[in-house]
Amino acid sequence: MKNTHFIKISKGILPLLFLFIFFSGFTQNPEREFLGMEQEENSVIVKTNDGKYRFQFYTPEILETSFIPKGENYKPKSYSVVLEPQKVDFQITQDSLGVYLNSKGIAVSIHKNPFQVAYLFNGKKVISEKKGYTKGEEFEKISFNVEAQEVLMGGGARALGMDRSGNRLKLYNRAHYGYTTHSELMNYSLPIVLSSKKYLLHFDNAPIGYLDLDSKNNNTLTYETISGRKTYQLIVGETWEKIMANYTLLTGRQPLPPRWAFGNFSSRFGYHSQEEVMKTIEKFKEDDIPVDAVIIDLYWFGHTIKGTVGNLEFVRDSFPKPKKMIADLKKEGVKTILVTEPFILTTSNRWDEAVEAEILATDSLGNPFTYDFYFGHTGLIDIFKPKAQEWFWKIYKDLAEIGVAGVWGDLGEPEVHPSALQHVNGSADEVHNIYGHFWAKTVFEGYREDFPKKRPFILMRAGAAGSQRYGLIPWSGDVSRSWGGLHSQPEIALQMGLQGLAYMHSDLGGFAGDLNDDELYVRWLQYGVFQPIFRPHAQEEVASEPVFKDAQTKALAKKAIELRYRLLPYNYTLAFQNNQTGMPLMRPLFFEEPDNHKLYRIANTYLWGKDFLVSPILRENTFQKEVYFPKTANWYGFFNGKKYEGGTTEIISFEENHIPVFVRGGAFVPMAKLVQTTENYSISGMEIHYYFDKEVAQSKRMIYHDDGKTFGNYENGHYEILHLKSENTENKLVLTFKKEVGKNFKSRFDDLKIIVHHLKSKPKKVMMNNEKIDFEWDEKDKKLVFSISLKTEKTNVEIF
Repeated sequence: MKNTHFIKISKGILPLLFLFIFFSGFTQNPEREFLGMEQEENSVIVKTNDGKYRFQFYTPEILETSFIPKGENYKPKSYSVVLEPQKVDFQITQDSLGVYLNSKGIAVSIHKNPFQVAYLFNGKKVISEKKGYTKGEEFEKISFNVEAQEVLMGGGARALGMDRSGNRLKLYNRAHYGYTTHSELMNYSLPIVLSSKKYLLHFDNAPIGYLDLDSKNNNTLTYETISGRKTYQLIVGETWEKIMANYTLLTGRQPLPPRWAFGNFSSRFGYHSQEEVMKTIEKFKEDDIPVDAVIIDLYWFGHTIKGTVGNLEFVRDSFPKPKKMIADLKKEGVKTILVTEPFILTTSNRWDEAVEAEILATDSLGNPFTYDFYFGHTGLIDIFKPKAQEWFWKIYKDLAEIGVAGVWGDLGEPEVHPSALQHVNGSADEVHNIYGHFWAKTVFEGYREDFPKKRPFILMRAGAAGSQRYGLIPWSGDVSRSWGGLHSQPEIALQMGLQGLAYMHSDLGGFAGDLNDDELYVRWLQYGVFQPIFRPHAQEEVASEPVFKDAQTKALAKKAIELRYRLLPYNYTLAFQNNQTGMPLMRPLFFEEPDNHKLYRIANTYLWGKDFLVSPILRENTFQKEVYFPKTANWYGFFNGKKYEGGTTEIISFEENHIPVFVRGGAFVPMAKLVQTTENYSISGMEIHYYFDKEVAQSKRMIYHDDGKTFGNYENGHYEILHLKSENTENKLVLTFKKEVGKNFKSRFDDLKIIVHHLKSKPKKVMMNNEKIDFEWDEKDKKLVFSISLKTEKTNVEIF
């Protein structure tokens, strides 16, 4: 039985406060009548003439509300939620006007006549139901009152602007080939709404529908669905960081990916042969361009695009020795990733096997449902059926055993999914939006069972709310290879990070089309340094790999890739923080100033982690850009060292070899020695750059490190963290380096090179653990450089 503590019903001042705050100016539901309230096991039940409400606290800042229409039973099954309700103390009070639930976080007010449900947090109104649940001919709906000035975000991956108010968003995962600056429907359509009032609503239901973000301009937010649960969770928090933590506590957090996932990928549509794969990687090695993985598209199982999907085994004339190829690549530090699709064509080698094994979705009579789409006449794996999961996983397991390091799940919306098709757990329309979710789940759980120590890499084109807990790495689909395509990428990544899927990234350089624009390619890669996965990929008419570019373009691309590798310790720490707290890697500016409504509409400048402010170049032939610097800090040019005061807006000039990037005053930025593959990565001899700012009295940061490949390292004590601290007084700057070493790990932090930027003048002396040490001083750049050795748990450096 779930633990929820109830305090006796009583009367008091609180109800009057609820009423004063909420029930003036909001539309209510005069047709719904309050009949009574009772405690049912661990929930509060409010009965009405047309059904009943069920209120369940998960934490004081996470509340679930379900409406169960008359004649229906409560449906407890959630595909998204993994958190068990925790013990939450709250009061229940009732009077002639209403029923009130009050916790240390969320409070609920149920007004009796006219009927309405409303929510508060810290005594302030959050949101209220308008008509709440209603049923029409086509859709069941839940409607809410919202305020005219609210900025509404969410709905998954779209290109609509950060403020998505005014749109009615279809909830149906579907690819949009060649999109540019505007896309109303893409591969990830999530039933999630976030508001500038600092709340998140998750509609916990799988079937298709719509999310109407006040499209009629009447201050109404509506969730519409064809069937299923009438359940939503309200998530609140004092800060956006807390909201992210609460939502990912509810739906699960992303496992830490393997370290190689933060390196450079060689990828295209596609490599036609083993020889082509090996020669491409040889060119990376010849040009000294770092690379960690190669992605092989559908030609690994067929010579043609059409007619071969579902073969799922190497074509031996073009890939004669796949095991040797994978092993040879591994010797070079390069991982192999193969594309797979959930379709089994009737012309594929596995069609008879799939039919006999009964792993395909069916028609109403139980026969395999077949239909035509771009790749041929096909059936679809019923990923919800246990025997289908076992069958599909066996293929992945066999590939993993010959050395395949990652899974690419393509077309998993599914791309074509007829409504008449039946799955073991419902019709196509009832489970369409969770197909990719279950596909990722199948792969993830297969790895946990058969390769428990290995961190999986699972690249998927579609998923659902909570898919992050299965290690799913999303990408933004078949974006146009154009400036318009690039323009929408930061928005898509930022929005998805807010919705838990923090590894959203794009095909760097753009995918669709044959535009050969070297400036576009370079700017896209420069942006890619500061987004979660660095993976150039495109149709083969124009090369996606830097090694096939002209000398100047190759040099600029190489510079970007090398910076990506040098930032590995910073980026890997971001990944660890995401794993622990749910904080996205890319963060919108309003995280810094949540009360600045202008910032809720900005996507062309963002935060990479806590300490980088990034403003990618999204237009051609651009060498100046207006940038706003959040008022929470002073900012320093990463490439030019210039100081920019927080709260100001400036026109920034830059060159072809970089985009505008800035570092927060008081930040510690770790940078590793350059390697050609993460197999050779080491934190020994790492540089740590400290960005001195006299206005920052104290700052704290951390660097996370482990072996980069084993699942559950942190939980099992196989890790170390270097805690960094600065304390600035009038007379000296103190830098502290403290090691936290897991019980089953040996520290690798030893010698460090420390670079302190922006000191006003040359220090008189530098002391390490009370002993004077040598240092270098760069008068021109006002930069202090010295080396330290971390021989003890704690090392203090005093700069006078």
